[in-house]
This record gives sequence, C-alpha cells and structure tokens, in this order.
Amino acid sequence: MARYHKNRASNLPAKKRNVDPMAAYDALPPELRAWLQGAKLPWSAHSCKKIWTSARAKGASPQEALERLNRIEDATLARDSRRTDAAA
Repeated sequence: MARYHKNRASNLPAKKRNVDPMAAYDALPPELRAWLQGAKLPWSAHSCKKIWTSARAKGASPQEALERLNRIEDATLARDSRRTDAAA
C-alpha cells in the first residue's frame, strides 16, 4: 500500500539525497537557477544539472537545454495521475 504524504500534491515517488540542497543549487549556472524558480515540479539541483550538462555536452545552447527541461517536466506531469485527476 502506498504511503500518503499530505504535503505532496503528486503520487510520483519521492527521492532522498544526502547533499546540501542549497549548496548544490548555488553551484548551478544562473540560467538554470532562474528556470528552477519557475518550475512546476520540485526538482533537485542534481537532476537538473544532470539534464543540463547532458544537453550542453551534445552542443545544445542554454536556451535549448532549458527547452529540454521543459519537455521533461511536461512529460512527468502528463504521467502523474493525481495531477491529471485533479485537473479533470
């Protein structure tokens, strides 16, 4: 049986990390920090940086890397049944 967390508006699994989240956030590029401020989901700095670094290594511009994050976020929201049930 799934555990219910009253402060979470998602049924996607939570992940625990053993890092200082503020230090990780402060180490992000300014464009990525700005994107995180308007994100629809509570992203970790680690996961954002991983996507950002991968896109940039493949030659994507900063804007293209942010667009990739937007697509991933939208896909995640689309598979979250709790959010889609609430929107209906």
